[in-house]
Amino acid sequence: MSDSVIVSYEPATGAELWRGKTGDVDEAVDRARRAWPAWAAQPLATRIELVRRFANEVRKDSDKLAEMIARETGKPLWEARTEVESVIAKVEISVTAYAERTGQKKLDSALQGSSAVRHKPHGVMLVLGPYNFPAHLPNGHIVPALIAGNCVIFKPSEKTPATGELLVACFHRAGISAAVIQMFVGGPEEGKQLVAHRGVDGILFTGSAQAGIAINKRLANNPGKILALEMGGNNPLVVIDTPKVTDVVTLIIQSAFTSAGQRCTAARRLIIKESMYSPVIDELKAMTSRIIVGEPFADPAPFMGPVIDNDAAHQMIESFLYFLSNGGKAIRHMTRPSDDLPFLTPGIIDTTDMADRPDVELFGPLLQVIKVKDFDAAIAEANRTRFGLSASLIGGTPQDYNRFWANVRAGIINWNRPTNGASSKAPFGGLGLSGNHRPAAFYAADYCAYPVASTELEQPRATIGVGLSNG
Repeated sequence: MSDSVIVSYEPATGAELWRGKTGDVDEAVDRARRAWPAWAAQPLATRIELVRRFANEVRKDSDKLAEMIARETGKPLWEARTEVESVIAKVEISVTAYAERTGQKKLDSALQGSSAVRHKPHGVMLVLGPYNFPAHLPNGHIVPALIAGNCVIFKPSEKTPATGELLVACFHRAGISAAVIQMFVGGPEEGKQLVAHRGVDGILFTGSAQAGIAINKRLANNPGKILALEMGGNNPLVVIDTPKVTDVVTLIIQSAFTSAGQRCTAARRLIIKESMYSPVIDELKAMTSRIIVGEPFADPAPFMGPVIDNDAAHQMIESFLYFLSNGGKAIRHMTRPSDDLPFLTPGIIDTTDMADRPDVELFGPLLQVIKVKDFDAAIAEANRTRFGLSASLIGGTPQDYNRFWANVRAGIINWNRPTNGASSKAPFGGLGLSGNHRPAAFYAADYCAYPVASTELEQPRATIGVGLSNG
């Protein structure tokens, strides 16, 4: 077992929040493997009852959990509360999804017996969680995996282990054993060991494209492990003709700057028709200047808090300066009020004239603006990315939206709605560098169990009618 320690800090204050020793990979996997047969043998109704008890435990602890999320991520308390509500809602959604996506089927075929389709759990699932939604996003893997009959090893982001610990404690208080769902403390090295471990049957990952691609490469010689990747995007928000400028700007700000831009579905590129440019940009500058950036518990409540740490803040400032020095024109300068804390003001930069716009996910409150002549150019620009998670069209007619929906490559395509805030009652995933065609949310049941086809007779009965000699 390693003697190294993981330490979590509050982004808004820099204070130490939590510390713990890294776990023993072999021990954690062995524990889960020993617990799995008994858990998988439990009736489905029992597993569902236990995750419903988990939802009740989260309800009881909702204030404590929301406060911890706010402290550990820096997001405003109001937003942390919505995350806790999503954790609770995920249980009933997952129960419904399991029934719909992995239900049993039986077909009678007279003398041929019957054929059946049932589903089995994979075994031990590794859930690798992100820091931006440290409870809701891993929970979206954990609950469906448990319902299906898997044991779960949950390694939270090394930046948000305190939230992970509280979440897993709710499962344990609900009566699900510490071997069936265990939190594993570790950093990137322990994560790599868990991914490659022969006792792990599947990896459910939410995080950066760079990390997801590394996992995919690591498992290239092992197609037997189920792998679900959710990796973010360079998401386009397209604005064409509409008289409702204030609503347009509100949707832009919600898309680009909620959670300090730390959402995989956040708008990274505002692609705007020339005719809409001046009125929208003028209003966008005015409304963005009113955004309150502050610590999670401030009064009045802030719209956004800090980014996760000083390294992330430094990278965002460097990215803004890169755009400025390579042909970008500042619409609103990104600033860092304190050198010691990772607070950033929203940055907006016109990158229309940049020769080579980097196709990367910049995970923070930085919005690129790209001016285009017409709708065709807007669609082409929206697709100028290797990612494909989320895209929104604002304005236009139903016919325009039909064209947008048909031609834009993304797993989430919205009209007159933000790029973020996807429904848990729908699939959540993307293509290209955004995922590997295993969407989460309502479709998470698909990768938590595998289908088994059977043909069945109560007594053996068979004849060979052709090709046998009389002897």
